Amino acid sequence: MGCYDCCMRCLGGVPYCSLVATLLCFSGIALFCGCGHQALTETERLIETYFARNLQDYITLAYIIQYFQYVIYGLASFFFLYCIALLAEGFYTTSAAKQTFGEFRSTMCGRCLSSSFIVTTYVLAVLWLLVFAFSALPVYFFYNMDATCRTIDILTETPASINQLCVDARQYGLLPWNAVPGKACGMTLSNVCKTREYRMTYNLYIAAFAGAGITLLALVHCCLHLAVYQAYVKMLKHRAKEERRGFDLYRRMQRDRGGTLCSPYSADTFDIS
Repeated sequence: MGCYDCCMRCLGGVPYCSLVATLLCFSGIALFCGCGHQALTETERLIETYFARNLQDYITLAYIIQYFQYVIYGLASFFFLYCIALLAEGFYTTSAAKQTFGEFRSTMCGRCLSSSFIVTTYVLAVLWLLVFAFSALPVYFFYNMDATCRTIDILTETPASINQLCVDARQYGLLPWNAVPGKACGMTLSNVCKTREYRMTYNLYIAAFAGAGITLLALVHCCLHLAVYQAYVKMLKHRAKEERRGFDLYRRMQRDRGGTLCSPYSADTFDIS
């Protein structure tokens, strides 16, 4: 076997669908966890600087942010290991590898393992859909804040009152109702929107939202790939049974007639146990 044939043989055994899903999942989780962690830190800094003057007003929010950051650590570790397991499952179940390196065989243990991965990935996709929707909330908050700041910048060129245009963090549940000041209005709000901390936090939440979407796409892609593989295995198993039944019928006809018949089936049919 030449070098080219050897390379083609190795490339033929690569589960490209599982590889793409793994890369998507890695990139999505990296965006979501990295940007989300830093965005939460910057959010606490913004609330502390511009929306609350007393530590007791945002101490609960600080604990919640710290809790979510620990959750992010756990998510990153879990999905790192799970993506590696999915990639290993892809190498094990890919039909290209089976047809390249040997006869196509599927054991009961392998089918149960693939079914377990399908169910687990489906459940994770449903749960991650909730995470994807939840990650849109801070993007919505900062989008409204940015729109209010743009309106203030337009109204500063006209004789109109801008002090009634405010963003109240208490309305979004970030601060208790007795927090002081709890909101930013007029030019104060406009100045907040021009700070580097605000712009960076806004962009980090957008990146985290995009990462959650990429992760959801990777989970759906992987679930569909495993389901298609299961259907393919069932089709091969059914075809192998039909060929075996036809071959047995041919043997009985040959034995009954006592003659020689030309078999329409190959002797080395697929063996699926």
